[in-house]
Amino acid sequence: MLAFARVRAIVSGLITVSASSLLATTALGIWLYLFFARGGFWRLGQFDADRSRPVPLGRWPRVVAIVPARDEAETIGLAVAGLVRQEYPGELVVVVVNDHSRDDTAEVARRTAVECGAEERVTVVAAAELAAGWTGKLWALQNGVERVALDTAEFFWFTDADIVHAPDTLLRLAGRAEHNHLDLASLMVLLRAETFAERLLIPPFLYFFLQLYPPRWIANLEARSAGAAGGCVLLRRAALERMAGLAAIRGEVIDDCALARAVKNEDGKIWMGVTRRSVSLRAYETFGEIQDMIARTAFTQLRYSALLLAGTLAGLFLTYFAPVGLLFVHDATARTLGGVAWLLMVVSFLPIVKFYRLSGLWAAALPAVAMFYAWATWVSAWRYWWGRGGQWKGRVQAGRVK
Repeated sequence: MLAFARVRAIVSGLITVSASSLLATTALGIWLYLFFARGGFWRLGQFDADRSRPVPLGRWPRVVAIVPARDEAETIGLAVAGLVRQEYPGELVVVVVNDHSRDDTAEVARRTAVECGAEERVTVVAAAELAAGWTGKLWALQNGVERVALDTAEFFWFTDADIVHAPDTLLRLAGRAEHNHLDLASLMVLLRAETFAERLLIPPFLYFFLQLYPPRWIANLEARSAGAAGGCVLLRRAALERMAGLAAIRGEVIDDCALARAVKNEDGKIWMGVTRRSVSLRAYETFGEIQDMIARTAFTQLRYSALLLAGTLAGLFLTYFAPVGLLFVHDATARTLGGVAWLLMVVSFLPIVKFYRLSGLWAAALPAVAMFYAWATWVSAWRYWWGRGGQWKGRVQAGRVK
């Protein structure tokens, strides 16, 4: 009996060692792929728009900026002022689409235009009643496009009502689009990171987004990856016509990436970069507010699939939780492999942290942040199953009918 007990203990120990080694090998394999083979998504320098010089053009295209606005009285004034003060050599007009706001969004937009001496260049229109099958933002953009249907604009600039652009944003973006023959160019603007919750959770939002949509792959015509940052999208009018207009994506909750995919599917050339010079004024001061922001689209990203949800949660465990947990196992090999995986994780996240001008110590918190994102993803699925998916300013834009 004693010999049998010893054998069982040895076998049990070997199984434990084998399991931890397998887990460590898997986790390290994931990070070797992410670090070296995922399009260099974490190397911001290669797609940091602020590092490039403006491209001079002989003729600057006419641009119509369309701003969908729903209950944005606090920020629309600054957003409109930033648009009319663009140092753009070409023609630029602004259309603000008041999407059934319950505050004085439209009045603030008009007043700002007058104060800036740009009332002739700014038009405020009221969106029609939301049409069946359309999500709110896309319907507002459609109303703006229809409003300028006879305009001779060569580009539409879709931008949000809570974003203030640097004076040379359009000059740089239009110059890049024309010089590189782009059909769609977008910028991920600097999101607010002032409260503790924002500093902890907002830089990872950019990190995870770039991981899903590596900019190098987005720009590659041979790659399937297509993504854009909806707060700042410069879209060539001809490309919009080729994809049969916004109606082609009218029901999409993740509208920016759907737009990029539709353009690329028509052999359009697209590009996405990051900038610190254009900033979002949207505040997510609490953990709950950031949870809701993530939950609005997380399950949509998984195509409302319970199987993909389970796989994603398992993947988050292997990728972010396992490397840290392996640091505490008895198997020295597993500890070493887990430590290397954790190191690759931290090193890849550091450029994002520095982009937000935060201490590098925040990078060590990524595993804990991933737990929060896993929870928010579960909340997103739960809300969808209960008919409350895609919630945004009083609208439910996705949800299974109960």
